[in-house]
Amino acid sequence: MKENNHSQVDPSLPEIVIPKENAVFWMDERGRWHNRHGRFEHKRIIDHFNRSIRRDGGGYYVTQERNGFLEKVYFRYVGTPLFVFRILSGAPMQLELNTGEIVPLEPDLLFTHGDQLFQHHGTGCIKFTDRTLMAMAPYLVDTPKGLCLRIDAGTFPIPDHPDIP
Repeated sequence: MKENNHSQVDPSLPEIVIPKENAVFWMDERGRWHNRHGRFEHKRIIDHFNRSIRRDGGGYYVTQERNGFLEKVYFRYVGTPLFVFRILSGAPMQLELNTGEIVPLEPDLLFTHGDQLFQHHGTGCIKFTDRTLMAMAPYLVDTPKGLCLRIDAGTFPIPDHPDIP
């Protein structure tokens, strides 16, 4: 698994928790970060926010060490804050997420919702970006029974789900 900064925060520090209603930033349905001034544009800041995403019983949040505290900011997002940013070819095919995490493509966990491709991930889901959906296009086949993924391991139907988990 690719290293990310999840291991760089000290969990023994006292926490300052900011509820999502008080967060000054949010993520849109395409995985782009925003604040009251508009969409984030600086790649290093975007990458920092993406690598800082974590989840607990309260939902998704970003975290950082700041002034001797662990600042934990829950944030608003549309659908899911986890996105496939890159398809890694190979056997098995792998997905690089916006968080930096590498997860396997799991054909039995794929589903569509509103013309978008997702993969179940724990109790949540991961959304394929438009760019990664294009990278998946050679493996997607429209059949009389619906959309399927065709890879070396076989052909897997991709069900449509009315809701995003």
